[in-house]
Amino acid sequence: MFSIDAIMSTDLITLAPESTVAEARSLMQSNRIHHLPVIEGGDSLVGLVTLTNVLAATDSFLRDPENRIHAKDLQVKDIMVTDIATIDEHASLRQAAMFIEKHQIGCLPIVTDGKLRGIITDTDFVGVAINLLELAEETEPVDADFG
Repeated sequence: MFSIDAIMSTDLITLAPESTVAEARSLMQSNRIHHLPVIEGGDSLVGLVTLTNVLAATDSFLRDPENRIHAKDLQVKDIMVTDIATIDEHASLRQAAMFIEKHQIGCLPIVTDGKLRGIITDTDFVGVAINLLELAEETEPVDADFG
């Protein structure tokens, strides 16, 4: 049985609550990610910022420039989600996958003993599915009757 720690990302890019939304957007773009854990005290998860949060908070360029809210003027703590679903690193991959699917969320932070240990995303599960499909194809008998 695979465990979460086999596929979770542990080299995390995180933010402090006082970081700006502009910093969050820049980190997401440069690292090609959609989720940023917000931590305090080194490794305590206090929030989560998603690409959707950033896009919703970023003011439209269609608005009058004098009344526009700029991403550099907003802090992450003003837009982050604080009611975060998490899972322990000892949970099974099946439990994590079912939780992500049931709650229709894109990521699930891994928290053990109150400390952020990693993150697992729906993209990680696509990788697992691809590996399982490749294994299944390798074990399927070759059928010469394709005509």
